[in-house]
Amino acid sequence: MKSKNQTSMINLKLMVLSFFFLLVLYVILRSNYSSFQPIRRSSYPSFLSICNKIPPSLATSLVHYATSDVIPQQDLHEVSRTLRVLEKKSPCNFLVFGLGFDSLLWASLNHMGRTVFLEDNKNWTKMVKKQMPSLEVYHVSYKTDIKQADELLYKGNSEECKVVGDPRSSKCPLAIKNFPSIVYETEWDVIMVDAPVGSYNRGPGRMNTIYTVGLLAKNKEDGETDVFVHDIERKVENSFSRFFLCDAYITEEVGRLRHFNIPSHRTIASSHTPFCP
Repeated sequence: MKSKNQTSMINLKLMVLSFFFLLVLYVILRSNYSSFQPIRRSSYPSFLSICNKIPPSLATSLVHYATSDVIPQQDLHEVSRTLRVLEKKSPCNFLVFGLGFDSLLWASLNHMGRTVFLEDNKNWTKMVKKQMPSLEVYHVSYKTDIKQADELLYKGNSEECKVVGDPRSSKCPLAIKNFPSIVYETEWDVIMVDAPVGSYNRGPGRMNTIYTVGLLAKNKEDGETDVFVHDIERKVENSFSRFFLCDAYITEEVGRLRHFNIPSHRTIASSHTPFCP
């Protein structure tokens, strides 16, 4: 007889697979509908001529989650919130901090868009790239310690940290300048902050990551950037996201996920726009 924990795990996995299958079906139907043109019966020899295969990236994701014993870190409600944004914006530029069991999911939800992952664990990066070669992954490093959080939050209140611009030219000690150039040179439509490690008083923490993401969004050439911060029940994620991504830009909180919609400060009429309105 299966234990209650085994039964609940199986039920959760079935829910995730069902959700993912419906998502794939939706993506296929949407792409077919958007490109559909009336076809005369005489213009095709058989039904097969108007059938489309499942895109390889989606097929790989289905196989992965159907045969894996693990489930994504975020729950159904949290994933669904990001899905609603990607439904409107994909294909788009999607930047994800962290590699995890949900990486294939994010890449699939942004089908035909560009999804980039940043990960600081070198061994984990190599393993994931070997198992999932289709993912665009870059290894990065962080120089901070989560124990510096209070000190960095204090420094972040200085005037030099309230200047919006390219993080590489910022004088703020929280700005990260050693990311791959693609991070700074791409206009990101959606950003997910779910790394680096910052729990149980260990790891680099997400202090500088959150600040740098705020600069990337506000320094965007035009338009808005949807930013998601996960694990907001923790002190650093909660305080730093509210301070540097701004309370005024919060649109919703679902579970442990906080959603910000940040406009470009370069296109706002006034040149005296405050760092946070």
